[in-house]
Amino acid sequence: MTATDVRAPLYEARHLSKSYGSVRAVRDVSLHVSAGELVGLVGDNGAGKSTLVKMLSGVYAPDEGELLVDGIEKHWKSPHEAMQAGVETLYQDSGLALDLTIGANVFLGREKMQRGILGKLGFLNQREMDKEAAEDLERTGIAVAASRRKVGQLSGGQRQAVAIGRAVAWAKKVIILDEPTNHLGARQAGEVLSVMQAARDRGLGVIFISHTLPHILQVCDRIVVMRLGAVVRDAPTSAFTAETLLGAITGLHVGE
Repeated sequence: MTATDVRAPLYEARHLSKSYGSVRAVRDVSLHVSAGELVGLVGDNGAGKSTLVKMLSGVYAPDEGELLVDGIEKHWKSPHEAMQAGVETLYQDSGLALDLTIGANVFLGREKMQRGILGKLGFLNQREMDKEAAEDLERTGIAVAASRRKVGQLSGGQRQAVAIGRAVAWAKKVIILDEPTNHLGARQAGEVLSVMQAARDRGLGVIFISHTLPHILQVCDRIVVMRLGAVVRDAPTSAFTAETLLGAITGLHVGE
C-alpha cells in the first residue's frame, strides 16, 4: 500500500452528475486527490472531463453529488469561491497578459497596492510584487530570469510554466491543470512537467488532464479514466502500460 492510499482525501467529488437537456455529460463520477499526490485524468473527447473540471473549479454546479474539501462539503457559487478555498484551476488558455511583466501576471487580480496615500490613489507596489513573484517562481522550480520581463518575451514553455507557477503560488490545497503541455515541444513540456512534480512535492494535490499519455504515465501517481461520462478505471499508474491505458480510454481490450 502506498502513502497516497492511506491519506484522507484533500479534495473529493462524490457521485457527481451533470446534464445539458437530454444529454448526460457526467454520470455518477467519484474522484479524489490527496495532499502530495499527482492524479492523471484521461479520456477521449466527449468523455466528460471538461464538464467534470468545471464542476470541480466552481464554474458549474452539479445536478447531483457533492464536493468536499478536507471532508467538509462545499457548494461553489463561483470559481472565486473555489479559489478562496485553495482550489486553483489552469485551463488550456492560461489567461496570461502578454504585455505585462512576469511579476504583474503572478499578481494579476491580486495586486498589491502602495502603502498609505499612494495606495488609496491606486498606485501599485510593483517592486514588492516583482520580488515576491520571483521568490514564488523560484520555489516552484521555474527557471525564468527577471520577474520584470514581459511575458510576451518568453518561450511557450516558459509562459506555461509562469501560468502554472502563478497557480501553484496561490493554491493552498489543490491545483487542476487542463492540458498544460498541449502544443509544447519536448524540452518545454519537460519544464512544465517538472513544475507539476514540484507542486506535488510541496504537498499540493495536483489533478493533471491530458491527452498525451506518455506524460501521464511519466509523472502521475494514480490515473482516473473516464469514458462516456463515467469513471471506468481508477488505479495506480503502475497498474497501466501505454497499451492498457489506451484500451481503458477507448473501451477496447480493457483489462489486458
